[in-house]
Amino acid sequence: MTDSDVVALAERVRDGELRLYELEDHAEPDVAAAARRHLLAEETDTDLSAVGDYTFDAADAESNIENMVGAAQVPMGVVGPLPVDGGAAEGDHHLPLATSEGALLASVNRGVSTIRNAGGATARVLKSGMTRAPVFRVEDVAEAGEVSAWVREHVDVLADAAESTTSHGELQDVTPYVVGDSVFLRFSYDTKDAMGMNMATIATEAACDVVETETPADLVALSGNLCSDKKPAAINAVEGRGRTVAADVLIPHEQVEDRLDTTSDAIVEANTRKNLVGSAKAGALGFNAHAANVVAAAFLALGQDMAQVVEGSNAITTVDARKDGLYASVTIASLEVGTVGGGTGLPTQSEALDVLGYSGGGDPAGSNADALAEVIAAGALAGELSLLAALSSRHLSSAHADLGR
Repeated sequence: MTDSDVVALAERVRDGELRLYELEDHAEPDVAAAARRHLLAEETDTDLSAVGDYTFDAADAESNIENMVGAAQVPMGVVGPLPVDGGAAEGDHHLPLATSEGALLASVNRGVSTIRNAGGATARVLKSGMTRAPVFRVEDVAEAGEVSAWVREHVDVLADAAESTTSHGELQDVTPYVVGDSVFLRFSYDTKDAMGMNMATIATEAACDVVETETPADLVALSGNLCSDKKPAAINAVEGRGRTVAADVLIPHEQVEDRLDTTSDAIVEANTRKNLVGSAKAGALGFNAHAANVVAAAFLALGQDMAQVVEGSNAITTVDARKDGLYASVTIASLEVGTVGGGTGLPTQSEALDVLGYSGGGDPAGSNADALAEVIAAGALAGELSLLAALSSRHLSSAHADLGR
């Protein structure tokens, strides 16, 4: 790539001969990205040298971005080793986290150290299913009842249509919901090691064709928001979406005092008044301290869909002072993760998944994504423990002053 190539391509855009999104049709992807940077830098009088200093080929990101100009680089750290006894995850894990929030990794790592000293966390994926919920128009509630009944009786027919579009996805269930003359059908799929949103959308479209052919229903929108994707929703808290995953640990009382500088009773009270009562008063869907912090940092580092942190924050933290120690758990109702597809193939994210040990497809299919969900849940548990301890010991502001800068 030469400077003259970049300038010449940028001039063709400036002269109206080409549009920004057409550059890859006339030049290599890296040249196209450089031409856009050149145009953007001139028009906004900015220096984009850091944006353009990325390590992968632009061609590797063509399925992930349009109108590429470069890359946003976020500092990445690691916490661990984090021992997880999971249904799919086993042994010690180094969990990469990417964030710009100072003190976050130090806090999570303190929780990880506490969990490790207590013998590790237990984690399980309790339910798995990626959903898509189209909305149909009917004449009246009588037709709505007719459509709902037909769907309940013909899930196998819909499964044949949906699964004809994918070699991996399996339709698990279809649940009708009626609101007047609107019928919503919430499809749930086992998407194996893929997060599966695109898979579910394509499969559902094929099933909708059958519904329109066999019933009076007319499709209005392939997504009717009852899925519910990238929005806070009670249905995801109750029914789950992606992976419903839980992690817990039992920490001897003396270790709580030695490692977290507080007491079990103080953490229990902080959790009750903050995470339970405070969240209820706020009308929150997530009853936790900051689970989204770990979910977001893991998603950035590991190539997950960042907008689905919304659902990942849908978590409940419970704490109980038992006779033999402090019991703590985090249950995330809708953690949408995958180890294939999406951003997992980008070079830095792929390397981070390799560090974790769950890159690519698992054996059996779905086991790598299950393991990823379990480790993230255990990491979120570590973060909850550390923040609750900081709050109950009144060390939160001093920690941010020391590390947050």
